[in-house]
Parts: sequence; structure tokens; C-alpha cells
Amino acid sequence: MNTASEPRYAAIKRYIRQQIETGEWPMHSQVPSENQLAQQFGVSRMTARRALTELTDERVLKRSQGLGTFVAESVAASSLLEVRNIADEISARGHSYSNRILLAQECMASADVARALEVPEQAKVFHSIIVHCDNGLPIQWEERFTNPALAPDYLEQDFVHTTPNAYLSKVAPLTQADTTVEAIAAEAAIAHALEIAPGDACLQVWRRTKSRIGTVSFARLVHPGNRYRLGAQLRF
Repeated sequence: MNTASEPRYAAIKRYIRQQIETGEWPMHSQVPSENQLAQQFGVSRMTARRALTELTDERVLKRSQGLGTFVAESVAASSLLEVRNIADEISARGHSYSNRILLAQECMASADVARALEVPEQAKVFHSIIVHCDNGLPIQWEERFTNPALAPDYLEQDFVHTTPNAYLSKVAPLTQADTTVEAIAAEAAIAHALEIAPGDACLQVWRRTKSRIGTVSFARLVHPGNRYRLGAQLRF
């Protein structure tokens, strides 16, 4: 990378990011002050302040009034226009993926589930609840109802080492996804699973996925609001 013409504030940002990414400055550790960075890089306080302010706006750092600036919690990001395997998203950030399987069983479809999966009411469906973790920190509570006709071996999968998304993508490749996003307050059971307080703000995603031969699954994905964000890029 050619940094000869790189602005000084950008060089400071790059240095800070490098310290975080290499683990030199772990999450919640305090970063140097404006004065310290200004002295280290031979720049004005205003230049150092710009670097810290931009990294704070980008949620890389977090400022605490009267205490200083600290490395923020890693906030996972996902595209609203893609259906991606959460394990792959976490691995792409250089983090460790793990999960906790809370439920995996056969049940009878309620009226809402039957309508979503386009199966008869009280038909047999598969029901799973899994908490997905990034470096051990819960970032997604996934409740999924799956159509056995399209994924008959669903409950036989080892979801400790794979994910429902990865399995379903193989047996019933996705051709359509209907997605709705809303803000909610965490109910007690979900809050406990996500290690947050009941009532904390969360992002809730409802997603129905279809393959060429029918509706495959209907999922409810809940993310702690301070650990996850959704985005999209549109080109015209």
C-alpha cells in the first residue's frame, strides 16, 4: 500500500485499526489520548481528534465522558440484500464462531407457521432454536421452522459444527427470500439467551426462504441492538 500521500489523520486511523486487529489493543482497552497521538505522530491535536472522532463514528472506538476513548465491542454487520451463513460472516472477520443449540425437534405447524411454509395446519415440521456466537459473545438468536418435505434430514445434522443456513443451502438452494426487519424490546427468554437485560433494544428479522420447488424455512432472527447492524448497497 502506498502511504506517501496519505493524510496524517488517516495514518493515525490505520495505526489504531492495526493495533486492534492484531490484538495489541483488545476490546474495552483504553487508547492513547489526543495529546499522546499528536505527540507520537507529530501532528496537531485537531488532526488527532479527527482520527478518533471518525473511528468513534465508525463504531471502532467508544468515548466515555471524563474517562477517555476505548476500543468498542465488535459490532457484526450483515447485508439486508443477501442471505449469508452467519458462521462465514464471523470467520471473515477473523473471529471464532460457536453456537448453543437450545431446541431441535419435530412439532405440529401452527396456523401462522403453516401459512408461512405453505403447508397444511398441524402438518409435521421441524423446529430449532440456536444461539450463534462471535468469539463467545451471543449475536443472534435463531428460531427456525423447516419444511421436512424439502429438508428431510434436518434434525439429523450436527449443528454444533455447521449451521441451518449452510445445510439448507446445499439440499434446497435458495431462489427467493422474503425479509422483514423491526425493532423490538427483548423478551425475558431471548434476553437470557443473548446475555442482555430484558427490554434491551434488539433488531428482529423475519425471513422466509424458498427454493425452486417450494418454501424451505421460516425464521425469526433476533440480534442485540448494540452488537449487530444491517446494511445494503444499491447501485443504479
